[in-house]
Formats: sequence, C-alpha cells, structure tokens
Amino acid sequence: MTGQRHPLQHTPAIPYEQLLERVRYEAAYPTRERAEEAVRLVLAGLGRQLTGDERVELAARLPADAARILTAQIPDTQPLTGWAFVQDLAARTGAPLATTRWDTGSVLCAVAALAGPDLLTRILHQLPSGYALLFGRAELTPAA
Repeated sequence: MTGQRHPLQHTPAIPYEQLLERVRYEAAYPTRERAEEAVRLVLAGLGRQLTGDERVELAARLPADAARILTAQIPDTQPLTGWAFVQDLAARTGAPLATTRWDTGSVLCAVAALAGPDLLTRILHQLPSGYALLFGRAELTPAA
C-alpha cells in the first residue's frame, strides 16, 4: 500500500512561519520575533504538561519546529492547573501575569485550531482544570 500515511506521521496543517503569523495577528504583537517568543514559551510549558497519545498526536499536527519545542520537554510529575501553568510561565520569564495570560491564550488558541475539536477534548480531559479557557473554550463544570 504505497501512498498511505501512518496516522501519527508528521503532517502539519501549516508551516511554522504561518503559525507565528497567526499568533502575531491574534495577539496583535508588533513583530514576528515577539510572536515566536510566546510560541516557544507556551509550547515548552505545554510539553511539560502533556503525556501519552495526546502529546504524540498534537506534535504530529504542529509544524515541525513547534513539535520539537513541545516534545523536547520532559513532562512534570505533578501537572499544573491552568492558572498555575500561567503563573509558572510568568515566573520563568519575569513577565507580568496579565501579559503571560495573554501570550498563553494567544498561542493555545492557535494550537487548538491545529489540534481539532476531538484531540483538543482529549487534551483537556488529560489536563487539570483551568485549561479550557486558555485554549479558547468554555470550561463547563457539573452542577453540584
């Protein structure tokens, strides 16, 4: 069967430069370099949170450079909540929390579009609470 691809082969939907431009546009960053800073920071952080098939499948849908950033990280043994994730990223850069929250949402919304709804749902089920809004989704909780 020639021509068939294994479902987890690296077949990104867009090139890395287009991901950067998407993030730059959505976040209204003044330069491509600023968008790349945010992409690198957030994808590295996400790489420390994701494990298993979801990590592999997401990497396969990202541009190769973005996939390398994600997969170069060793997952943490204690996953962070969404807010703790933003706080951790802010502490690593020294940036204000509001700026880091903006960066995180801008990058993760672009990642969500590349992941697609099914994979994104699986990713959100794997992560602790607080990530849905970062990915641009409402976070619904069951009624008490």
